[in-house]
Amino acid sequence: MEYYTWILTFHVMAFMSWMAMLFYLPRLFVYHVEHKEKKEFVEVVKIQEYKIYKYIGAPAMWATIASGALMLFLNPDIFRSGVWMYAKLIVMIFLVVYSFSLEKYRKELENDNYTKTGKFFRMYNEIPTMLSILIVGYVITKTFSFLFTIITIALFAFIGYMIMKPKKEVK
Repeated sequence: MEYYTWILTFHVMAFMSWMAMLFYLPRLFVYHVEHKEKKEFVEVVKIQEYKIYKYIGAPAMWATIASGALMLFLNPDIFRSGVWMYAKLIVMIFLVVYSFSLEKYRKELENDNYTKTGKFFRMYNEIPTMLSILIVGYVITKTFSFLFTIITIALFAFIGYMIMKPKKEVK
């Protein structure tokens, strides 16, 4: 337990780095898709997408998972502190799946396979924010609140709807 605080510090820093990629990569996808006719621009964005995922995002995700697993191994009593840790781990699984989905989209865009719109990626970019709010809420309060969870999901569903709804024509 002597090194637990250092492991926690590393875990938080790795999580922050992972979140930086999760917040920024979908924004790059928006630029990529919305400027696909500008070949030179797209080639630069492809390099940025590759580097942020491979050099920052994926290593930070694995560092977050490894340091989190090590903390759980060193302090298994945390599972007896309430449902919040289970909720955090479930949300973290969604975050990992989301991270892998970004790699799938990155590879599609790298091959000039444009199946999604800029509007889709704007909406998709909201998901890691929602998931990180849930994780931070559970960790800070050390509790699981069904109401907090439902309100957070509903808020982001509304934001997603507002992003995806067709814009009215101005006459």
